[in-house]
Amino acid sequence: PDLSWEDQDWMIELCFPQLLNTSCRKPLQHRAETIFLYILLSCISLLTVALNLLVIISISHFRQLHTSTNLLLLSLAVSDFLVGLLLMPVQILLIRGCWFLGSLICGLFYYSSFILTSASVGNMVLISVDRYVAICDPLCYPTKVTLKRVKFSVCLCWACSVMYNGLILNVFLKHPDTYNSCYGECVVVINFITGAVDVMLTFIGPITVIIILYMKVFVVAVSQARAMRSHIAAVTLQGSVGVTANKSERKAARTLGVVVVVFLICFCPYFYPSFTGQDMSTDVAFSIFGVWLLYGNSCLNPMIYAFFYPWFRKSIKLIVTLQILQPDSCDANIL
Repeated sequence: PDLSWEDQDWMIELCFPQLLNTSCRKPLQHRAETIFLYILLSCISLLTVALNLLVIISISHFRQLHTSTNLLLLSLAVSDFLVGLLLMPVQILLIRGCWFLGSLICGLFYYSSFILTSASVGNMVLISVDRYVAICDPLCYPTKVTLKRVKFSVCLCWACSVMYNGLILNVFLKHPDTYNSCYGECVVVINFITGAVDVMLTFIGPITVIIILYMKVFVVAVSQARAMRSHIAAVTLQGSVGVTANKSERKAARTLGVVVVVFLICFCPYFYPSFTGQDMSTDVAFSIFGVWLLYGNSCLNPMIYAFFYPWFRKSIKLIVTLQILQPDSCDANIL
């Protein structure tokens, strides 16, 4: 039968017009604003992928960068790269308010999102521990923080993230459409108890450790700076080498401290629903503000490296100009 104009307008607003009774309705959006968001967020996604790929290539290719600290930065860059490559494009599709990829991809999307979020938090904790040992116990740093131990810690971080989030999302992964109120929706809901435990283990606990370690690093760094200023006139040639090393370690701690502060700013809104006792679910406001601020951290990290690390800027130049394709380029001096 022919539909009235009112029914036809209603059908246009449905995600799946052929499913009149079960389809979700599209949120009202202005075409110009939607196009602007598509372009802006697509550029952020491409920039995130490109910048983190440069970090990955730099640390992987140049032998001088094969250090314990840079291995942790490499792990963080991998998680940021996957955010830009996998999560951001899917999140862009959700701007229209409809999910067209099916329940299987819905489950995998949230599982990947939770894994990468937990892995990023874990990497931040490892970076904080690394800087704490380097500044507060520099003599034992080479023996305590070895490449072998760092590789094991990174692998353990990713493995725990995969297993832990598989446990948290066990029911959801078996039935991804459990919490959908209509066809064309992709929603995950974590109950209050599970959400409270999760926010303690994946945010409050790790963030507390990070803040305490960096407070201790800051106190030690300030005392070292004062000691250096008071004895600068009596420094010998041998001592000057030690002073230079200490300066380098403090600079690395300051840079990674900026990374941690930006990390906190970007991650706090994402966990806000858990702080207020709300169920964690997707809606327009949460998607636009909380999730994209969280994802934006993946784009900001390599920008911080480019601003503070001369070796990153130099390695970018070698990569962009294709000089890394030359023989023995991996032994280039970029420090």
